[in-house]
Amino acid sequence: MILKDKIQELLPSWRERVRKLVKEKGDVKVGEVTIAQVYGGMRDVKGLVTDISYVDPVEGIRFRGYTIPEVLEKLPKPKGAEIPFAGGLYYLLLVGSIPTLEQAMEVESEWKKRGYVPQYVFEAIRALPSDTHPMTLFTVAVLILQRESLFSKQYHDGLKKDSYWEPMLEDSLNLIAKLPEIAAYIYRLKYKNGDIISPDPNLDWAGNFAHMMGVKDPLYKDLSRLYFLLHSDHESGNVSAHTTHLVASSLSDIYYAASAGLSGLAGPLHGLANQECLGWLLEVRDKCGDCSYDKSALSQFAWDTLNNGQVIPGYGHAVLRKTDPRFTAQLEFGKKYFPEDEIFKLAALVYDVVPDVLREQGKAKDPWPNVDAISGSLQYHFGIKEFDFYTVMFGISRILGVSANAVWARALSQPIERPKSLTTTMLEDIAAKAV
Repeated sequence: MILKDKIQELLPSWRERVRKLVKEKGDVKVGEVTIAQVYGGMRDVKGLVTDISYVDPVEGIRFRGYTIPEVLEKLPKPKGAEIPFAGGLYYLLLVGSIPTLEQAMEVESEWKKRGYVPQYVFEAIRALPSDTHPMTLFTVAVLILQRESLFSKQYHDGLKKDSYWEPMLEDSLNLIAKLPEIAAYIYRLKYKNGDIISPDPNLDWAGNFAHMMGVKDPLYKDLSRLYFLLHSDHESGNVSAHTTHLVASSLSDIYYAASAGLSGLAGPLHGLANQECLGWLLEVRDKCGDCSYDKSALSQFAWDTLNNGQVIPGYGHAVLRKTDPRFTAQLEFGKKYFPEDEIFKLAALVYDVVPDVLREQGKAKDPWPNVDAISGSLQYHFGIKEFDFYTVMFGISRILGVSANAVWARALSQPIERPKSLTTTMLEDIAAKAV
């Protein structure tokens, strides 16, 4: 299998690289932790390592060193499509280099071979109350698949430590292969009267998701590819990535770890932000009417939002110092294919107005939009108007990134994560001595 062979080839040099760095330079200080950081959610504390992705303050997210525009340009694409195969992206995340078309297709083929979803998963989804949140259904489905874990079985059979990563890779491929069908099943069950659409074996992984969702417009296949690519990874410090890493560091398998990460993703301060952004756009449309497309009126609406003590969702980022390139990629997609769509047009106009308002207000240091500010409007255009489902799609994508990180963490024998806690009294004593 191509991914296993490539990682096997890379591992000896990577293990030696990490061993040497820790042994020879382990006492070198990377940064100083402040009391504000201890009490402030460990913001900007340098305490994690990942080679999968990095958020550059200027260029935005880089996957294995490649910017979003470079990834979109260089990765192999389906015939006649504008957006690359998700299989090519996963190859890049795991192996660190741009795959050939053949290599990308090998990953896609692996997912097709592993895509069968056991019937008990569907039965468990159906057994829950009909008003259960789709993220709960999705998280439960991932968790109960744990009975299929190869890592769990092989670990208890005495698997050698140096080989822990191999069943982790197998489990990750098996899990990812099933995600589109599980997610689309949840969508059709909850919102389309249980009219389930079977997978099409002739389609790629992301295209098949679009097919099973029931969206007739063939362009939705490309949007699905774009969405899954853009949301796949974002360093290791965000809640979903960090939670997955933390749980996996205990040698839990990817099913346990990813379901925990999905629970973090479901929070309003993380994965739910995309639906809040779209909700605000719809509020602008409903309250402002025709003035929604007048810059001065939209500026006043933004000021009213801020003066009422509310925030404008989707604007401002902890790291980025300019517009999120994931936002730009979706903006360009919408401008190319449906520039006159009501909600997309409004999202684009908000981008022209809100940063200036936030700069004038002076509270937002970097008032640029992130990926959430526009992603919902594109889904809305294709008829996916059920806000609660947006985070499920985010979850499909994010498992690509967190599983790639989990495989490499296991391959490099990263230890269980166990930071040290202090009491408030201890911090007060430290502060007093520093005066």
